[in-house]
Formats: sequence, C-alpha cells, structure tokens
Amino acid sequence: MKINKYPGRDIWTELIKRPELKREELTSVIVDIFNEVEKNGDKAIIEFNKKFDDADTENIQVSEKEVNQAANLISEELKKAIQEAQENIIKFHASQKAEDKKIETTSGVICWRENRAIEKVGIYVPGGTAPLFSTVLMLAIPAQLAGCKEIILCTPPDKKGEINPAILYAAQLCGVTKIFKTGGAQAIAAMALGTESIPNVYKIFGPGNQFVMAGKEYAQRYGVAVDMPAGPSEVLIIADEQAVPAFCAADLLSQAEHGSDSQVIFISTDERIFTETIEEIEKQIKELPRNELAEESLKNSHFILLGSVEEAVEFSNLYAPEHLILALGDFEKYTSGIQNAGSVFLGNYSCESAGDYASGTNHTLPTNGFAKNYSGVSLDSFVKKITFQHLSETGLQNLGKTIELMAEAEGLFAHKNAVTIRLNQ
Repeated sequence: MKINKYPGRDIWTELIKRPELKREELTSVIVDIFNEVEKNGDKAIIEFNKKFDDADTENIQVSEKEVNQAANLISEELKKAIQEAQENIIKFHASQKAEDKKIETTSGVICWRENRAIEKVGIYVPGGTAPLFSTVLMLAIPAQLAGCKEIILCTPPDKKGEINPAILYAAQLCGVTKIFKTGGAQAIAAMALGTESIPNVYKIFGPGNQFVMAGKEYAQRYGVAVDMPAGPSEVLIIADEQAVPAFCAADLLSQAEHGSDSQVIFISTDERIFTETIEEIEKQIKELPRNELAEESLKNSHFILLGSVEEAVEFSNLYAPEHLILALGDFEKYTSGIQNAGSVFLGNYSCESAGDYASGTNHTLPTNGFAKNYSGVSLDSFVKKITFQHLSETGLQNLGKTIELMAEAEGLFAHKNAVTIRLNQ
C-alpha cells in the first residue's frame, strides 16, 4: 500500500490514477476476439472457453434441466437470503417508475413522453474468481420490471463446464430468458454480434474486468448500447476521529478481494484512526481466503492523511469513486458536497456490502472516474423514452408563424412549406 501524509494538491492527479493495462494491448486482444466470434460463432465461443477458462463446453446454452436442478444444489438459507434481497431490490427499483405527463406547451399543442422497454437486453455476470449471483438480481430485476421481452445472460463456466447453481437459481427467479456458458470479452462479442445459439441484443449490461469493459466499448461500433464503463471495483473511505478502524479495514478489504486490478483509497483526518486502520488491514487480511488477490490490489491502493473532511470530499470528487463511504460522525453535514460518486454509504454501520447484496440499491456502478458523468444502473437503464405530440388545427394556427419564420431563416423551405400548406387549408 502507498501511504501519503498531507499530500499537496499538485500530486493529487497522480494519486487518482487507476491501475490499467496498456490500451494498445487491450485493443488488439478485443479486435481479435470480435473478429473470431463474427467469423466462427459458437465454435469460437467453445474454443475461447477452453483457452481462457480451461472449460470444456460442448453445449454453450444452459439446459432447462440444469436450471431446474440448481435449486436443489444450494441451501434453503441461501435461497431465503436471495429472495429477501430480491424483495428489497424490487421495492427500490419499482419506486422509480414514472407516470406519463401531458404538457400543453401552446394552446392546442400537447406533448408527452412514454416509456418503452428495450426489447432485447444482455446481462453479463462475472463468474471467474467469484460467481457474482448478486449481479443477476441487480440486472435481471429492473429488466423484468421494465418489461424487456428477452433477457440474455452470459457468465463464464467452471473447469467442468458448469455454471454456479446460485447464478442459475437467481436467473430463474428473476425471469432470465436464456443462459449461456461464456465469459470475458468473448461473451460481450457474442451478445453484440449474435452466434448460432446466442441472440444478439440491443443493450449490454454488467460489470467485469478490463477486458470486459474494453469489449463493451468496442461493441458500440456494432450499434449496440452499453450501460456504462464498469470495470474493476473500487471504494474510497473518508474517516474522521469517530470512525471504527476495524470497520474501515473490513470495507477496504471487501473491495480489494474482488481482484488484483481493484483499487481502494482510505482518507482520514485523524492520525490514530489512520494508523489503526492500516494495522487492522494487516491483521484481517491474513484470515481471508482470497488474500493473495487483496494483497495485489493493495499494492495499487492509497492511504492518505488530510487536514480536513472538506479537503477529503474535494479529493473524492476528483477521484469520483464507484463506492464512497463516509465514516463520519456528522455525515449529514457533507452529503450535499458530494458531486461525483456511484453510490454513497453513510455512517459506521452502512457497510458497502449492504449495497452489493440486499439493501435494494443497484451495485452496477460507474468506475474508473466515470461517476463524473454516468449514473449507476436503474430502471431507466432498461427503457427508452419516446416523445409524442398532437397539434390541433388551433395549435398549428398558434404555432405556425413561429415555425415558418425559423425554417425560412435556416434556409429549409420544405420545412416551412409543410406548415404553410396546412395553414392555407
């Protein structure tokens, strides 16, 4: 870990840099994967499964039998936990439904918007170093609430060519249409291009590593939309003298264990809390099964001592974290100052894991600084909005002259005539 005490603003731009592969290396790999999938379809997917996941997958589509068996392979306790999380996620996302409202902009001119679900969506669920069945809930639930007709799920298989049963159970629970055994950039390519088995989709959702993120960026060249640039996970914690070092360390490690390319930032205004949190990390990390990944992540992570919470919030807005934890006694005082963050957790007991699993908010969030201009996934992510308008005769008479003058000023006389010909009637 990199420790910085009272760093000057002149080095902040260095401290907010994320670990990343060389762009040229990424692009070359992604282009090759897309070309191979476009050329060879299912065959390419099967070969990539073997190459990248050491998995034999003669059939890449998960069968109905496999889905039905999944419920018998997980405990009743886990099923109940998934169902409780599902209920909370439904509550939060259902509350985001908006009513259509008609507006009379001019007498006789009525305008409004209506939501339409994106008909075919693809959701990517990471499953390599950790089978993220929680991501199924976060993406399939709002897709189902929005009314998407096809929900296609891709997730990497294990070495036996199987999908984690909790992923299959969650998928069945949340209305996923079809499930396929493929991960990484090849899964993104398959959903963007379509293969003999995997349907092409109109929009792709889901977090992933840098290859997945680069695949989503490249998929847009084929007319496919994506939710956001969602790459390796990250968290930033701001802690004052009322923070609990053990809690802070646990939250930092919960993100560090995602992968070696994850990043955590700890900022404190209190030197005792700062030191004790570092000591807690060194103690807790020894007990983690995934401590090797966490240790690699910590090499790219920063522990920063600053003079005030205001200064820490300023740094956080520059970094624009995926997850932001305010481990502060008077966090209410600072929430209005937060400009750039994917999801914010307030106080000592709002652990980031709550948002990852079961509080109800969505955990698919912008990373790599994109919280400056992207929101996390919501119900709106799965719909498009179509505008409607109706002009009565009176409406066109009231607005016609304005349209004619503007069209003529732009030199678009056919536009003007479309009004004039009606007014002359």
